[in-house]
Amino acid sequence: MITREKLYDILEGDSHQAHMYGRTMTVLIVLSLVPLCFKEIPGWLEIVEWVCVGIFMLDYLARWSCADLKLGMGKRSFLVYPITPMAIIDLVSILPSFIALNPAWRSLRAVRLFRVLRAFRLIRYSKNINAISQVFIKNKTSLIVVVGLAVAYVLISALIIFQVEPDTFNTFFDAVYWAMVSLTTVGYGDLYPTTVVGRTIAMISSFTGIAVVALPAGIITAGLLDELRAKDEAKKNPHPQEDPDLD
Repeated sequence: MITREKLYDILEGDSHQAHMYGRTMTVLIVLSLVPLCFKEIPGWLEIVEWVCVGIFMLDYLARWSCADLKLGMGKRSFLVYPITPMAIIDLVSILPSFIALNPAWRSLRAVRLFRVLRAFRLIRYSKNINAISQVFIKNKTSLIVVVGLAVAYVLISALIIFQVEPDTFNTFFDAVYWAMVSLTTVGYGDLYPTTVVGRTIAMISSFTGIAVVALPAGIITAGLLDELRAKDEAKKNPHPQEDPDLD
């Protein structure tokens, strides 16, 4: 009989069995998303759906049973685990399949939308995605500053264009929408300035938007390269020698 310690090692460890389990779950997650590519799910895909959901339920219960080993909070871990971010994603991605058993709710878009959350389960099994999440965690201060700068830029641009062209932008939200589109240099063309002053502001806004968008991209890219480089060095030197000067 498998012990909880062994089960936890398979779920969260770095052993060969843990890697095989991760690859299997990755395949199942992708398979569970295939039915969402169809408006009317074929019968055989419904079988695939329920097989995946059944395995996801067992995975959720197994992780819950090992909550104390993961969180290290004793018996309180079993109460805390269900409200951890990944546990919530696991549960929310499973429940819609049971809600859809009710014919009245089967056609609700929200039910299908919550199933898409299964894609976020890949975060747990992908080392590359984990590396990106670590980049966000380590550079959160810089990224928060950049996001704050982008929000301020959007609001200021929206205020300026809203005062310059009140006839084009009926509400302040329209101006904010235009400023956001200009920031990302998308330019849908549904809202645009018509006066010379407005177009000049639009040119400046789009040009500045390139620089604002480039800031977080540079931070994330540099952080990701550092994270991958550190992991490569850790693989090459799994047991670094101690500095003899410290003795």
